[in-house]
Amino acid sequence: MPARAAVLPAQVSPPAFALSGLASHELAGVEALALPFTVVDGRPVLGTGAAETGDSLGLDLVGLLASRRAKGTGGEVVAVPVAAQDAGPRSVLLVGLGASTSNDYRRAGAAVARAVFDHESVATTVPAGGDADALTAYVVGSMLGSFVFHWRSGGPEHTPVRRMVLAGLSGPDHAAALERGLALGGAGWRSRMLATVPSNLKSPEWLAEQAAELADECDLGYEVWDEAKLAKQGFGGILGVGQGSATPPRLIRLDYTPSRGRRTPRVVLVGKGITFDTGGLSIKPAEGMTTMKRDMTGGAVVIAVMGALGALGCPLRVTGLVPTAENAVGGSSLRPGDVITHYGGRTSEVLNTDAEGRLVLADAMAYALDKLDPAVLVDVATLTGMIKVALGQWTGGFFANRDPLAEALARAGAAAGEPLWRMPLEPDYEDTLTSQVADANNAPGGPGAITAALFLQHFAGDVPWAHLDIASTGDAPTDSFEWTKGPSGFGARALLTWLTGPDPLAGIA
Repeated sequence: MPARAAVLPAQVSPPAFALSGLASHELAGVEALALPFTVVDGRPVLGTGAAETGDSLGLDLVGLLASRRAKGTGGEVVAVPVAAQDAGPRSVLLVGLGASTSNDYRRAGAAVARAVFDHESVATTVPAGGDADALTAYVVGSMLGSFVFHWRSGGPEHTPVRRMVLAGLSGPDHAAALERGLALGGAGWRSRMLATVPSNLKSPEWLAEQAAELADECDLGYEVWDEAKLAKQGFGGILGVGQGSATPPRLIRLDYTPSRGRRTPRVVLVGKGITFDTGGLSIKPAEGMTTMKRDMTGGAVVIAVMGALGALGCPLRVTGLVPTAENAVGGSSLRPGDVITHYGGRTSEVLNTDAEGRLVLADAMAYALDKLDPAVLVDVATLTGMIKVALGQWTGGFFANRDPLAEALARAGAAAGEPLWRMPLEPDYEDTLTSQVADANNAPGGPGAITAALFLQHFAGDVPWAHLDIASTGDAPTDSFEWTKGPSGFGARALLTWLTGPDPLAGIA
């Protein structure tokens, strides 16, 4: 096994948040103030705390907005410098709230966070005019807009603001909304961080170690299968994909049980954990490999979700499975034409070694059906380039074998700011999976996202099942509101929003 790279350098943390019942102009010792506004019939309208703050600083904020031709869209920022004064702010940020939807509050939070990088403190009344959902969305946006990853010898180029005071807000309801935002934003941060770590450190063993640390931190059950245990129990898909790499594969299991729900139904989440994907012998072109450190985004999402369930009060038992391997080129790599036997006995002819994600997912799904009695099964994976062709880079695709499950996931994605679009499980393409020597082939061609989902459907049995193909959203092409350029960790917030709702399985199971 090659020597492991140096330990990951210390990373930055999201801002520390504090609630305050004081108005923004009553706070001292903050470097910046962020205040809301909208535009109605072409005229700027100041939001909570903005007029009072403007008066206290001697600023005509409405006139400034008009002169800048501010549009008031969610996340627009108009910066106003303030003359130096003792213990007073150095700048005022006027932040657009659009139609004041949760999405607008989330975008406003991200915009404020980006505007105050390298600051010590900022106070804001942006979420004070909204409800609990608005506060949660603002906190999520602020956290994820602050995301930074670095491996620089001199430290990160920029750091998030250290402290964000949420002015005009106090009391238990606001505290609960803040805590929910911290848990959702923290899961998004964790999934993005895991997806961003370079693969010279991020091996299957390393990913299993991260899951073990999380299990200790969050009181989760934990089990890991090494290559010997995988072989003994017949996980041919995971072993086959990982057999060409010097870093052997793993299967990670995490278990969450609510304190009063040891007999509640179980949801099983399965996340693709390919820590680097060369394509194997069906090798990718060089430019196609540049983002492949994030091919374990599905696994990162599952790990992050498992860590946040307790804080968000999930009422169900949830098991997370992450089949993880490196798809490498080597003398022992899978060959096109090889046949593998999955857990449970179904066989696959490997026509394309770059269609490896479905092979590892299939093993974990078969294990879930055999051992875990799931009420619902959901897999999440950066699986096919074809889903990106269909949906671009800002919308995730998904398939489901039950309408109520599909509706629940679509609602959760919209509410969380991770939009999902349902794709068809079209049975007319089933015959493309035919193999002359095995139960199915792994690269049937045609509409690739659909045929990949049809391949996986055979491992879902008659259980309500959804397949999230997030290859479209696995990388953000640019900084855009709460998304930062690079690996996105997309999916954690959507799944958590569904799983921690008042009745996640209503009409489903």
